[in-house]
Amino acid sequence: MLRALAVLLFAMAARSGPVLADDWQSGRFVFSEWSGPPITVHYIEPPADRMADAPVVIVLHGVNRNADDYAANWRELARTYGLRIYAPEFSARAFPGAALYNLGGIGTDGPYAYTVIEPLFSSIAARGGETEGYYLFSHSAGAQFVHRAILFEDLPRLFTAFSANAGWYTLPDLQTPWPYGLGGSPADADRLRRWLFQPLVLLLGDQDTNPGDPNLRQSPEAAAQGPHRYARGAFFMREAQARAQSYDMRLAWTAHIVPGVAHDNAGMAQAAARLIALESAQRSGRGE
Repeated sequence: MLRALAVLLFAMAARSGPVLADDWQSGRFVFSEWSGPPITVHYIEPPADRMADAPVVIVLHGVNRNADDYAANWRELARTYGLRIYAPEFSARAFPGAALYNLGGIGTDGPYAYTVIEPLFSSIAARGGETEGYYLFSHSAGAQFVHRAILFEDLPRLFTAFSANAGWYTLPDLQTPWPYGLGGSPADADRLRRWLFQPLVLLLGDQDTNPGDPNLRQSPEAAAQGPHRYARGAFFMREAQARAQSYDMRLAWTAHIVPGVAHDNAGMAQAAARLIALESAQRSGRGE
């Protein structure tokens, strides 16, 4: 069923872009221009004369809150595909537990983590270059963050959100209680329809099939989505497709199977980088 819904990522030739000169800069800065606590952002940027042509990718880390490692996984990809990478760090001290990070603070006293995305992009854009929008890439707990953020937040400058190997999902169901569904959440039917039309790409590593992973949620509601991350991603897509059909609308989401990759941010980042480079080329008129 999943393969009927998925676009096989490597059915097209896995072409690499030109390797850029080793004159890119990496570092970090503190972002505080939003309603929540200051956030450290790890970045990889091209030389100033290439900033305008480099797509912006905001990278959301996993449960270990290791934004520096996530940025490092993109270092060579940034040079190869000409990307600007920004990995904000949602520290466990400022955003404790899944409720404040994965679930964005919905139903709590905050901070509301999802609201950081647009002001962070404004700060990134001010660093140089003339960019109209950005891509989101996320893995594991970050993938939970992203698939919910595009539901609850208006992200007018988002090009595409990539959600890779989430451990479990909020289903497009207004009856199932939050956080496994939308019952009792701020989302209503109109917001749900809008969610299904957002530019979401689900990336699923076909080897992410360990049912005993210690970071895999095992609650009855999560287990009902499948025994492992790959199965849960397939279930989520089936549910979304069924909900879109019930509304007589087109589901804008797509799924890509990434063969040979398990629960590995670096492997999923490679897949996302190729897709971002392809989409960016098409946007700028350079695509074939």
